[in-house]
Amino acid sequence: MAFRVAGLFLKKELVAPATQQLRFLRTSRIANAQFLVNSPNTVLDKSILQRYRNLETPANRVQATYLWIDGTGENIRLKDRVLDKVPSSVEDLPDWQYDGSSTYQAHGENSDTTLKPRAVYRDPFKPGKNDIIVMCDTYNADGKPTPSNKRAAFQDAVNKVTDQEPWFGIEQEYTLLDVDGRPFGWPDNGFPAPQGPYYCGVGADRVYARDLVEAHAIACLYAGIDFAGTNAEVMPAQWEYQVGPSNGMKAGDDLWVSRYILQRIAEEYGVVVTFDPKPMEGQWNGAGAHTNFSTKAMRANGGMKAIEEAIEKLSKHHQRHIKAYDPKEGKDNERRLVGRLETSSIDKFSWGVANRAVSVRVPRGVATAGKGYLEDRRPSSNCDPYAVCGAIVRTCLLNE
Repeated sequence: MAFRVAGLFLKKELVAPATQQLRFLRTSRIANAQFLVNSPNTVLDKSILQRYRNLETPANRVQATYLWIDGTGENIRLKDRVLDKVPSSVEDLPDWQYDGSSTYQAHGENSDTTLKPRAVYRDPFKPGKNDIIVMCDTYNADGKPTPSNKRAAFQDAVNKVTDQEPWFGIEQEYTLLDVDGRPFGWPDNGFPAPQGPYYCGVGADRVYARDLVEAHAIACLYAGIDFAGTNAEVMPAQWEYQVGPSNGMKAGDDLWVSRYILQRIAEEYGVVVTFDPKPMEGQWNGAGAHTNFSTKAMRANGGMKAIEEAIEKLSKHHQRHIKAYDPKEGKDNERRLVGRLETSSIDKFSWGVANRAVSVRVPRGVATAGKGYLEDRRPSSNCDPYAVCGAIVRTCLLNE
């Protein structure tokens, strides 16, 4: 099936009353915009690949896509390999090496870096019924985790608190761009109307690329991700989806794999996905990865006491968490956490009930029920969920 967002937009001038045009655009007409004209992937005929997908391949051969996080701490890399048998679990999958000097993780004179498989998902892109996506973490030649491998430390932390059953749910915001870096659907030489009509919006003048978003949801459900939902966000061309709640490591694994799936689908549409926490300067909302956290004690009757105790612990380590909540140790979040546009100040910890301008929010329903979870609103959209969830576990449960 060909994915061509470009086909959704007619290259002719839209005729509308002046009042409608003023409401939709500030300084330029969307009709004059040339969407995706420089996107190479929109030129390719996607139907050609289907000829080869229809070919029969050996039943005992499995295509495995190994994913890992590169040295930036925010970008996914991948390699495909063919296995001679169908694995029954992640333990059946072999380790693999790659050139770490080409991913900002090693020097050329000693560049072999090791991938260790950690989680397996069904592959929505490959044609074989047993084809898989493998989430890996990375290790240096001496066997130690690479600096960008935050999963190993998170796993160590989780192993110490399994009796407390930590759950995580992550709200991943992102922005769609044309290949020229302009938010998708925005006019070439102007701006859309101010924020207001776009959040959870409906209509061609308010929502862009819903096809891509819905394809992503279906693919994630097929893969085995605990995919919870999706919605259009406050800034036009900005979206959100949620994973979880999941126990322990799974939310982090799911988020990384869901990001990969999103970017792969966007490739087919010729659209760019950015997880930058502030892709547009000015009065436009940034993008976060609000992280919902609970334990068995928080979910039990009277759990509000445990929630407040966790918030108190978080308040004492604000700067440590800010450093863990974006891959540049707070530099990315400096552009987003400005104390307005539904964010708190990066310099000060705060919390409240049903307040989206605080560091940690307690939802109204949780306060009413007296149990449930807390929402840490500080993590940036390009955060490493292993680092975020690991920091929360170490502060709230291990008392570090």
